[in-house]
Amino acid sequence: MKFIADFHVHSHFSRSTSKNLDLENLYIVAQLKGITVVATGDFTHPGWFEEIKEKLIPAEPGLFKLNKKIAKICDQRVPFSCRGKVRFILVSEISNIYKKNKKTRKNHNLVFLPNIELAEKFNSKLDIIGNIKSDGRPILGLDARDLLEILLETSDNGFLIPAHIWTPWFSLLGSKSGFDSVEECFEDLSPYIFAVETGLSSDPAMNWRVSSLDGLTLISNSDAHSPLKLGREANIFNTELSYSSIKKTIKNGDPESFLGTYEFYPEEGKYHIDGHRKCHVSFWPEQTRKHGGKCPVCGKPLTLGVLYRVEELSDRPGGEKPEKSSPFFNIIPLTEILSDVLEVGSGSKKVMRNYMALLEKLGPEFEILNNKNKEKINSVGGPLLGEAISKMRHNKISLLPGYDGEFGKIKIFSRQERKRLLGQKELFFIAPSKSDPNKKTKVEHRIHQKISKKIPHTTHAEKMPEKKTVYINELHLERDVNSVLFELNKEQKQAVEHEKGPLIIVAGPGTGKTRTLTHRIAYLIKHKKISPKNILAVTFTNRAAQEMRHRLEHLIENSKQLPFVGTFHSFCFNLLNEHKKNGYVIIDEDDRKNIILDVVKHIEKNGDAVAEKPSKLLDWIVSVKQRITTPEEYVNEIDGSKKEMFLTVMKCYENLLSIQGFCD
Repeated sequence: MKFIADFHVHSHFSRSTSKNLDLENLYIVAQLKGITVVATGDFTHPGWFEEIKEKLIPAEPGLFKLNKKIAKICDQRVPFSCRGKVRFILVSEISNIYKKNKKTRKNHNLVFLPNIELAEKFNSKLDIIGNIKSDGRPILGLDARDLLEILLETSDNGFLIPAHIWTPWFSLLGSKSGFDSVEECFEDLSPYIFAVETGLSSDPAMNWRVSSLDGLTLISNSDAHSPLKLGREANIFNTELSYSSIKKTIKNGDPESFLGTYEFYPEEGKYHIDGHRKCHVSFWPEQTRKHGGKCPVCGKPLTLGVLYRVEELSDRPGGEKPEKSSPFFNIIPLTEILSDVLEVGSGSKKVMRNYMALLEKLGPEFEILNNKNKEKINSVGGPLLGEAISKMRHNKISLLPGYDGEFGKIKIFSRQERKRLLGQKELFFIAPSKSDPNKKTKVEHRIHQKISKKIPHTTHAEKMPEKKTVYINELHLERDVNSVLFELNKEQKQAVEHEKGPLIIVAGPGTGKTRTLTHRIAYLIKHKKISPKNILAVTFTNRAAQEMRHRLEHLIENSKQLPFVGTFHSFCFNLLNEHKKNGYVIIDEDDRKNIILDVVKHIEKNGDAVAEKPSKLLDWIVSVKQRITTPEEYVNEIDGSKKEMFLTVMKCYENLLSIQGFCD
């Protein structure tokens, strides 16, 4: 049986994950994607483990399925064209942080087990060692080699796969805290490591350059923190649907049963090249070496990316394959392709409407990305979509590599390509004034502040020579930087060169507003000699801010001349940090809940009663802060018997924030 599997996901109990990341949504999205086997993720967390036992029932040997009652409800949200079998396999990621060979090691590992009883036994052993309740991914001061030993003692059918092995901060071979080989990490138990996960910032071709990985099966998974991220990387099997067959296939890497992997373009990963995000500096390895590994802006060490680390450990030139290797296929998630085609955010309602409409008519996402012919796609999604998927399949896309925790950017179409394919005029048009045809167009609005900082359409603008062709994984990328008025139409030029008074640009999606605003900023800096310090650009989303930074880096060669650009929240956050030496940490709703629970425990430990639910206490605290009043003033709205209790809670809550440097 041929099927697709994704073995690395998380739950809603993990930090920085979506609140709807539950078994129901994993089941639904797996069908939308065309994935058959999905990891449960986080089975070491007691709360999630209870959900697993409650909602899943045994299916094929070592695999599980959603119980019929829940599955029936979930199936109503899946188009008939996408409905298929979904099975769960018990997998959990564990974070190991420990000292070894006089160095702090931090690596993440995936552990697999075949049944609930063994998982329960394994969890009990870990619970003695450390806190497995605090996060979906437990952090243990346990040597990775010893973790593997505990797993093997629990079950000889269990197995461990090192996760995203090249990520700088938390991985087997990472630049910050990793080892130089599997053997250095797992010592005498290294023979039990038969596979590694390549991670989003590398692909098999990069791993083939390191001969110490020869003989290991290279698997790829999504590391999904939200349901729709499922399957951004995945594995292709042709074997029996069971735990033992999956393990055997991964262990042997038999090309007849392990058919390869679907891969993120590695340049799109968060740590592909080197850089310092805070200073908006990113380098290719050669540039990093020229700068001695230091950021030219602040002088601090750069975060060395995956490509640098691969080159550091490589002993084989690029392009060569080891004797044992599996094919791989680069993909771009369909929502990202639609985002580029429609020129709106990948999470926008417009993208999701089109996404579901395509699945209704063409079937699951993997079927569309890999098998549907261009004409069929065009008949449903239009010429741009069919061409976009064709370009993805043939690796003809433009990439801005990710660095230091910032995802890379993909650009599928240039403006000229888009115009040629659509055969129609693009960008916005502002009608001239009827009263005075010779007068400049009256635009009744303001370029809503100023915009800037980072992200080009093609390869990274940072330190790339002008008018040179650059090759990344055989992708042909060109950088052509002309004047700031390049490729602007008449109305856009008019807005860019506007001299007097405020200006607002009003136009629909995909009409060129962001282009006009960024060119306006570049024009003010380069031609009007306005100091970047006197320009402020604020917007609503991180994606929009990144796009504006990207375009400005493309227009302004000197990165030190970029003004501030960010969201309203990031602007306010920067203001806060200007007034605090060590900076603030902004906490989210989950953190607030954890702190209020600590407050209640602390007060009750001292012998005082807290006669109110934590959620109600938080509501009161939020009200105090939103009204910009004092607890003493607000307390008059609270029932008399609870006033003193609330004042005590509020004081303790504020003390905990202050001690930890938190801001809510």
